[in-house]
Amino acid sequence: MTITDSERTPQAWLLLTVQDKDRAFGSNDGYLDEPESHYRWDDTVPNHAKIAAGDSIVLWDKKSSIGVSVVESIDVASEEKSVYSCPQCRKAHIKARKTKSPRYRCFKCGNEFDTPVTEIKTVSTYTSNHEAAWIGLEGVLSGAQLRGVCDSPKSQLSLRPLRWEPFKSLVEESGFGYDLAVPETQSSRMNGGHTSALVRVRKGQTLFRKSLIDRYGTICAFTGRCPLEVLEAAHLYSYASVGEHHEHGGLLLRRDLHRLFDRGKLAVHPRSLVIDIAVELHSYPLYQQLHGTKLQVSVNASQREWLGEHWKQHR
Repeated sequence: MTITDSERTPQAWLLLTVQDKDRAFGSNDGYLDEPESHYRWDDTVPNHAKIAAGDSIVLWDKKSSIGVSVVESIDVASEEKSVYSCPQCRKAHIKARKTKSPRYRCFKCGNEFDTPVTEIKTVSTYTSNHEAAWIGLEGVLSGAQLRGVCDSPKSQLSLRPLRWEPFKSLVEESGFGYDLAVPETQSSRMNGGHTSALVRVRKGQTLFRKSLIDRYGTICAFTGRCPLEVLEAAHLYSYASVGEHHEHGGLLLRRDLHRLFDRGKLAVHPRSLVIDIAVELHSYPLYQQLHGTKLQVSVNASQREWLGEHWKQHR
């Protein structure tokens, strides 16, 4: 079953995603999230039934932001699940400790124990579909900043209401390059009980990035090998103007270099493939040392053409 919603005012949510038992205080076996396209939860989680199609969602991992999108639809199903609780008070507010013994502590009654009570329950599961409007925000905002724009900053809930306007202001102040008007406009509704069509958004951004990783590996085109987490799929043209992903229209760039390239502070000569650094960046050794170096990857004729257009615009 798929849920859509047209009767309520769209809301914004901060959703915690981790791949271990930290979610829900260790009272279950966790959830298999794919942040760029799906988020899973069930009816044992507070606020589980309040998220609806059209809502804006911001995903984080406790330390920093991961991305932002809009829920297109929610798939609902049921499954059996192991639920763990305190043997003294039988509440599920427990957490596994990494170094202390006994291993578990109950946040409800304070009991400490090594073996929780295990029950098999049938639960309703929810899976959001939100790939079409996804915008990556890896590391753009800190955990403290995200908590600060929630309705309840000290809340420990995995699904918590978020104040959209203060969140948007933080993203703008960070110097992040993408326009959050994209997910904003997608949260509006069409008459007749259907969500609005997702058009002119960064649909396919995930596949675009994957195609570049498959081609180049974890290599920043300007600096060489980098951790996957800091690499972004950079368009060599204005995506906002063109509105589509060209097969040979991108390179992998480190996040900070991506922003500088988009603003024309970095450019690449289309024939020599030598990197040119804007004068105002020469006082920063990290960037000045790139001036005059060549791209670390090979490019084809189409990419050279896009680099040439970028060069004409900014040089």
